[in-house]
Amino acid sequence: MSAHIINGKAIADTMLAEIKNKVDTRLASGKRAPALVVILLGDDPASAVYVRNKRLACEKVGIHSIAHNLSTETTEAELLELINTLNNDDAIDGILVQSPLPAHIDEKLVTEHISADKDVDGFHPYNIGRLAVRQPTLRSCTPFGVMKMLESAGINLMGLDAVVVGVSNHVGRPMALELLLAGCTVTCCHRHTKDLAGNIQRADIVVVAAGKPGLVKGEWIKPGAVVIDIGIHRREDGTLCGDVDFESAKERAGWITPVPGGVGPMTVATLMENTLLALEMRGF
Repeated sequence: MSAHIINGKAIADTMLAEIKNKVDTRLASGKRAPALVVILLGDDPASAVYVRNKRLACEKVGIHSIAHNLSTETTEAELLELINTLNNDDAIDGILVQSPLPAHIDEKLVTEHISADKDVDGFHPYNIGRLAVRQPTLRSCTPFGVMKMLESAGINLMGLDAVVVGVSNHVGRPMALELLLAGCTVTCCHRHTKDLAGNIQRADIVVVAAGKPGLVKGEWIKPGAVVIDIGIHRREDGTLCGDVDFESAKERAGWITPVPGGVGPMTVATLMENTLLALEMRGF
């Protein structure tokens, strides 16, 4: 058996086309386009690539993209002051601060400083809390992108046993909440989990966001299971890989996402959708 490959890029392209149509409709009715501010501190190459992809997506769908490229010497107070200004600007709908941040800046403080109704990353505790109590508004982009991918693939999640590997605030935890909302029975695995392989072997759906290349072995996958790989790593030869041993896992899985071309494009597309939603929710 060889798994169906879930083409995240194709699904994301469809989403982006739909968002562009909605933005065009707004413009035709005399309303303004959404506006997204992306703040980048420093010149980290990986961060620069992520930011460029987001700006290109904005251009594709007609979202106004505003860049604030700051020095790594920017103080925490200066960054918070900029965020305050953007929070109070009705012409700005979404604010995104690209991580990782310099060591002297408290990322949690920055996350909480962004107005919850402009938190298009979906990282603010208020927005995570809304998801936890089954009243979601702006949802974390990567987990929500995964849910849209599964929906597009026609996978019915109700009643499935799901395992999420990795419990970060930005991905693993909201991912578990999304799966719970969809009717799954959810197990979260982390560095203290005693039997990672055993947990995965029982799972109908496995979502891996551990940040460790090749952590999940193909022989751990239950035959026919859905495997979603959120990890992305660059090997010494320049090629990319995920947290799952793709070649062996695809021989047992029913559905699997590739790296690259799986979850990554969905994260960007969902960010665009969140930016449009943030504008609509604020009544502009």
